[in-house]
Amino acid sequence: MSRTVLDLHVLQTVPPSNLNRDDTGSPKTARFGGVVRARVSSQAWKRATRTAFERLLDASELGVRTKRLAELVGEEITRQDPALVEQAPVLAKQVLEAVGIKISPPNSKKDAPEESGYLVFLSNRQVTGLAELAVEATRAGEKPTRAEAKKRADTEHSVDVALFGRMVAEATDLNVDAAAQVAHAISVHGVQNEFDYFTAVDDHKNADDEEDAGAGMIGTVEFNSSTLYRYATVDVDRLADNLGDAKATQRAVEAFVRAFVMSMPTGKQNTFAHGTLPDAVLVMLRDSRAVNLVGAFEETVEGSARIATAIARLATHAREIEEAYADAPVAAWTFGPGERIAPLAEIATRGDIASTVTAVGDAVAARLA
Repeated sequence: MSRTVLDLHVLQTVPPSNLNRDDTGSPKTARFGGVVRARVSSQAWKRATRTAFERLLDASELGVRTKRLAELVGEEITRQDPALVEQAPVLAKQVLEAVGIKISPPNSKKDAPEESGYLVFLSNRQVTGLAELAVEATRAGEKPTRAEAKKRADTEHSVDVALFGRMVAEATDLNVDAAAQVAHAISVHGVQNEFDYFTAVDDHKNADDEEDAGAGMIGTVEFNSSTLYRYATVDVDRLADNLGDAKATQRAVEAFVRAFVMSMPTGKQNTFAHGTLPDAVLVMLRDSRAVNLVGAFEETVEGSARIATAIARLATHAREIEEAYADAPVAAWTFGPGERIAPLAEIATRGDIASTVTAVGDAVAARLA
């Protein structure tokens, strides 16, 4: 059966930086092709993509992931009916437990708001709907029914919930299968982490001629620099099932392409100002399956013309995969600065980010129709 799958391939160079730290504060790494590579976890880039949605989509199309659902629903109950302000915490807990989400006091802080035992991802429309149910039931002198509470929590999914999925440990029937998958970004070359030794001067002490000029603080921060291969894929059919609307699916795909390409994790951003944009982007619409092209970089890219070589490698590998498996994409688009992306323009339609997002959205809409 024909499918609609969207693959995004991004090459992006970052200067000395620490985008994504491990538990010791070191930049994350991975061994690939027998060589240590820089790595940025999929979770870090998914978070950056979700944050970018806030600039691209209306709040009604987005969700919130939090343990403090009772507080959130309670605030919405009060907004809908200010007369229920005193009852709101109890009513919020009541409607959430009808859904199957247990709410209890946190262990860590006395007098803190009650919360769930894990993060729960709900759309803003679902939060509004649950609050509305609590208000309606209270006015009728009743309690929210389990069936209606679950219905309110499992319809009108937001774009981010539909794309990235949801797991509710205590109510598995509310789980949402993710339509998007994001790979860990890895460098196309080997890396060796370096250390920056820094000092911080005590301004007041430094101004006193009788004091020594020693630093008020010394420390080190670990970093590396790299050209990263980033990959993500969207199962458009599953996304349409999650959202239940073709136009909403088109809008979600367009937002995802723009957000994933333009987003950047913010780890140590104030220290390194690492805000670059991609060197090359390749978008492929497939009707078979998702295809990660990381194999282009199993052998490390060496030499000074690293970006140009990586782009050529990506184009060649994409063409070889197509020929070997008779798996040509339905359509492909590419964009990026300068003439270095010429090899990609041989296998894809060249444009800019705006024209590519529009073309992808139109293609998805046509296939969904």
